[in-house]
Amino acid sequence: MSTGCPDCRAGLEHCHGTIIRHLLRRAECTEEGCTSPELMPHAFVVDCDAVGCRCAEADALAG
Repeated sequence: MSTGCPDCRAGLEHCHGTIIRHLLRRAECTEEGCTSPELMPHAFVVDCDAVGCRCAEADALAG
């Protein structure tokens, strides 16, 4: 538990990782052990192209 995190201090369920939202796959979390990125609150969310994922390009080619 982090003493600097207000959610930790409040005892709220959350994750310190970042959600990566994919176009063609389910969302994933950068934090190892996060089992429900779609359900658990996360402070940060990025689109997959921000991390170099090419699933949006694959969808454009398929369509």
